[in-house]
Amino acid sequence: MKALKICVALSAAIAICPFVAGDDDSTIRIAPKPVSPASIKVGTFFPKLKADAIDGRSFQLASATRFKATVIALTSTSCPVCKKYVPTLAAIEKEYQGKGVQFCFLNTLPSDEIADIRQVIKKHQLKGPYVHDKRDKLNESLEIRTTAEVFVFDWQRKLVYRGAVDDQYGIGYAKTKPGKNYLKDALDSVLADKPIELAATTAPGCDIWIPSKTKPVESKLTYHADIARIVQNNCVDCHREKGLAPFSLETVDDIVSHAGMIRTVVENGTMPPWFAKEENKEKSKAKWGNDRSLTDNDQANLLEWLKSARTVGNPTDGPQPKKFSSAWNIGTPDETFKIPRAFQIKANGQMPYQYTRIRTRFEKDQWIKAVEIRPTDRSVVHHVLVFVDGGGERGDRDGFFAAYVPGNTFQIFPEGFGKKIPADASLVFQIHYTPNGQATEDQMEIGFTYLNERPKHEIRVKGIANRRISIPAHASHHKEDASITIPQDIKVLAFMPHMHLRGKAFRYNIFERGQDEGEQILDIPAYDFNWQLVYRLAEPVALQKGDRIEALGWFDNSKNNPANPDPTQRVRWGDQTTEEMMLGYVEYYVSGPPSETKSTLQKLFDRYDKDGNGKVTPDEFKLKRAFERIDLNKDGSITLEELVKSRNQ
Repeated sequence: MKALKICVALSAAIAICPFVAGDDDSTIRIAPKPVSPASIKVGTFFPKLKADAIDGRSFQLASATRFKATVIALTSTSCPVCKKYVPTLAAIEKEYQGKGVQFCFLNTLPSDEIADIRQVIKKHQLKGPYVHDKRDKLNESLEIRTTAEVFVFDWQRKLVYRGAVDDQYGIGYAKTKPGKNYLKDALDSVLADKPIELAATTAPGCDIWIPSKTKPVESKLTYHADIARIVQNNCVDCHREKGLAPFSLETVDDIVSHAGMIRTVVENGTMPPWFAKEENKEKSKAKWGNDRSLTDNDQANLLEWLKSARTVGNPTDGPQPKKFSSAWNIGTPDETFKIPRAFQIKANGQMPYQYTRIRTRFEKDQWIKAVEIRPTDRSVVHHVLVFVDGGGERGDRDGFFAAYVPGNTFQIFPEGFGKKIPADASLVFQIHYTPNGQATEDQMEIGFTYLNERPKHEIRVKGIANRRISIPAHASHHKEDASITIPQDIKVLAFMPHMHLRGKAFRYNIFERGQDEGEQILDIPAYDFNWQLVYRLAEPVALQKGDRIEALGWFDNSKNNPANPDPTQRVRWGDQTTEEMMLGYVEYYVSGPPSETKSTLQKLFDRYDKDGNGKVTPDEFKLKRAFERIDLNKDGSITLEELVKSRNQ
């Protein structure tokens, strides 16, 4: 453990390290904020903007003189915030179309497909012209900042409102319903010939970068020789066709189209997603086996190329494209289980956790070599935890069995390792769905490959939980903690913190037996509920009996947290995202062969098999009618296999 020391408490009062958590300007969750109207040209009279829509119609701002108000609404078929806002914009257009308001929908991302655009128009019955501005004609004239902005002009072509549609969706959060309706309030004021109370806000969405507004930096880097490798190694596992991410980054056109957002998330460190922080990044990458963060050199090169003339270079200098199979990542499973019914996912807002159960009907313990969870519609699945219930195992979320989280949808255990599902156990699914603007359904399945014999080591997961948390109303930096004392020598493999919408920061500390000062092993100063990441150690960490693992969580229950459902309420433990959890999972193993754990039916059988010969006779089991029902082969005795089979019939 001495080699793991990162920082030690200066005193017990500051508990391990001085803590610097995400502040109110966090890049994790970004909501609309008021800005100076003049700073974004609100109050300015615009020229006669003109553009052709994809259906052949022409949009002209000059026509504003025939309407009380004109709305230019930015949108996209790939930006996740825009996709959520399409139903809202469609509803607002329908509500105001008979009130003298005209709408134009503007898409400035060249890589968005026309077929996808037409499908959105048809699905949501958009009436106004839809302009796909691939050459930045309107983009430059309006000086667009994000894909989620809306512009409202009066009949004189004066810009009277610019900003967000409302505050229901933003970066890193979604509410059940909006608290503020900026666009509708602005339109109501224009129609009533009254001043607009809030005329300008930010509009969190995918950032737009207008190359002509900045001078390119000098660079010798090319896409094929330098950038394709970086993106392929760090992005395309998710950002690919039919991947988990909302848009692809498999081509140079994809990257250029999303250059503004790429620059933003790379500079602020939210992409690639990795939230463990240490002063020395290279030391951190050596410590964590699945560290997703860019190296300093790769980050610098990617940003330099984006800010340059973006030279493509010679295709022969680039890596071969990655190939992704639609088959199972773990290979063909030995067995699969599908949840009993499809869940219906609504188009917008939030959904509570969904629960369902599958009986495995295993006649004996099964040792698992690999496990994979496959939704039928990955676009709406935030994360899934699967727990084992029954068969002598606890089903109370003490430790999850399998997980589906962004960027980690399957697990293949190393040689000699495995997980156990006891006989007669059930799988309990906890599923978090996130509506994305289009109603759909999902009926996921789970697949296993089995080991032929017990592994050398059993992988286990323990949850360090504080179920008595009590987060005061309006508290912006409330701390809760929990700890466990290790009952036997173990080796730790990974950590997975879990909180809900008010979760702000998380930390794990390790204390040697009898010591008051500990070691910080994992620090997450900006926790993001949208990414249920597993932090897997490059080398297992050995802990001894009597050592202690401490988990600490900080919560933001204030109005400054845009994801907060209600800052006026005291929040306690609960499964739903509107409640909270303070739960630090630890994945570990105990050296040596795993002991055999008897299932509930095995224990019942042993109670009647008094002579231990593997058979129960009528003398040992005196309930005649039950005996005859269980004795399936009618040989006058009952075996454990018959007991299990009769239970499953």
